[in-house]
Amino acid sequence: MLIVALDAAYLVAVWPDWSVMRGARHAKSNFIESYERQRAQDPRLPPLRWYPVALNDVPAHLRQAVIVAEDARFYQHDGFDFVAFTEAMTTNFELGDFRYGASTISQQTVKNMFFSGSRSLLRKWHELIVTLGMELNVSKHRILQTYLNVAEFGPGVYGVEAAAQHYWGIPVSALNEQQAVELAATLPSPLKDNPATRTTRFRNRVARIQSWLDVRNRP
Repeated sequence: MLIVALDAAYLVAVWPDWSVMRGARHAKSNFIESYERQRAQDPRLPPLRWYPVALNDVPAHLRQAVIVAEDARFYQHDGFDFVAFTEAMTTNFELGDFRYGASTISQQTVKNMFFSGSRSLLRKWHELIVTLGMELNVSKHRILQTYLNVAEFGPGVYGVEAAAQHYWGIPVSALNEQQAVELAATLPSPLKDNPATRTTRFRNRVARIQSWLDVRNRP
């Protein structure tokens, strides 16, 4: 009982003020603030590039590519996708390796905004509880907007606007469908697999996302 009480007390202490996420200003994520601290200690790191935008400024084909790539049932679940989790665990069991995760866009948003990069089971538990709280207090529109504005896309590059400017020198609103797919393909491993490095793994993921989009958009 003591452990449960301590855990509950911790969650109360770290519970976010959801009005901040619902507000007009975009708060920096824990990961962005951490990068700023790292760069203050090591000026050789690339400067922070982070330019938040409204969801309406993000092309529909980029929103769709990210959802298809990261969380196909984003608008159907309440923060945790039991179907995707079961499929991922089944595949991992068959492969004998923990290769695939099933974190939803909502869970990734909570991790980026409020937690560290720890992969401990306790952190996962806290992340899940806070995710459910976010889903009750923040709209899907705002959750997706926040995610697209704080996701990492390269060294010091956070959010889709900064990514579009960094890789192609254009605003996110001007991205074509191919560029949108490439940004979505960058999300799992932005420091290694991105439109600049064009690794084999990156190109394969671009092809997979494009095939998923083709299936979804088929008449």
